[in-house]
Amino acid sequence: MSSYTVAVIGTGPDPNNPTVDGFAMGYRHGEAFESDTRCELVGCADIVEENRLAFADTFGLPAENAFEEYEEMLSALKPDIVSVAVPPAIHRDIVVGCAKSGVVDAIHCEKPMANVWADARQMAQECWRHDVQLTLNRQRRFGRLFTEAKRLLDDGKIGSLRRIEIGWGDFFDTGAHTVDLAGMYNDDRAAEWVLAGLDYREEDLRFGAHQENQMWAQWRYENGVYGVVSTGEGGDFIDAAMVLRGTGGTIRIDKTDGPMLELDCNGDRRAVDVNGETMHATNDEADDCYGSQFHDRAVNAVVDGVESGEEPCISARTGLTTAEILFAGYESVRRRGRVDLPLDVTDNPLESMVNSGALSLSSPAVDDN
Repeated sequence: MSSYTVAVIGTGPDPNNPTVDGFAMGYRHGEAFESDTRCELVGCADIVEENRLAFADTFGLPAENAFEEYEEMLSALKPDIVSVAVPPAIHRDIVVGCAKSGVVDAIHCEKPMANVWADARQMAQECWRHDVQLTLNRQRRFGRLFTEAKRLLDDGKIGSLRRIEIGWGDFFDTGAHTVDLAGMYNDDRAAEWVLAGLDYREEDLRFGAHQENQMWAQWRYENGVYGVVSTGEGGDFIDAAMVLRGTGGTIRIDKTDGPMLELDCNGDRRAVDVNGETMHATNDEADDCYGSQFHDRAVNAVVDGVESGEEPCISARTGLTTAEILFAGYESVRRRGRVDLPLDVTDNPLESMVNSGALSLSSPAVDDN
């Protein structure tokens, strides 16, 4: 008999046709919870009838367990765990609502954590207040490519870590993974400050939020380790997805056709076996993050946390560390200077700059006025 009942909020549209308007991550969450023998998927909620009924049919759920409103679902099914896969703009409303319901023990939420900094903080605070475990789906923490890099680092193969360089993806959406991985490599320490610049000359809306075209950001952690990211046209700055630089060598996580993971110690450069896994998938899958078994491993960590009471590595606490760096990067652009942490704003500075006209699509520089 399963130990925990699970429901998915935000099923999404056709999972075989993912777009930036809907990756159907609810299906990936549903599959991952089904793969954990401790869990039973019992229901779903989505405001689009076609979507929720298709999800119910896919997972063999009774049609009456597919709800339009998540509150009604919580009341009727009383799930132990809910998975939240709605757009980031409404993460706060649903996560806080679930936490306050008195029904659930754990909430597993998609990334990015929220569209504004105040929402991210409130999500974590309300879950803490109501003794509800909150995790964010930063599933790449469980990929062999990244866990092997962490093992090599912890084993002292490159000496003491000095800098983490990122040349993969964008700053806010992909950054919810890459900056999070940087934090993992530095044992999830908090950052002291962030300094950044960006370009936004062509509109890029993802899940209803603006996303910069190009970004450069640097931050320093409390132990003196630096993080740096270059995106867009500057993404080839390091010619790799990530590079970990230490006092005695480097660890290279590649994004080309070469070895996915390389260790370079004093000129002795060699490939490291990661069992055929890539940045996106295990060796049993196509190179497609939407169906990756990394989600299975993330869900295992969620359920382990519920059982043991121990904090999962994808907890809201570590999620806030990542989110603070991301929002502070945008705030640095707004201030035209370094932002010392903790971050003292509540909004999304990029959104605010675009909406106010301070950051114009016709002029990438911030208006002096």
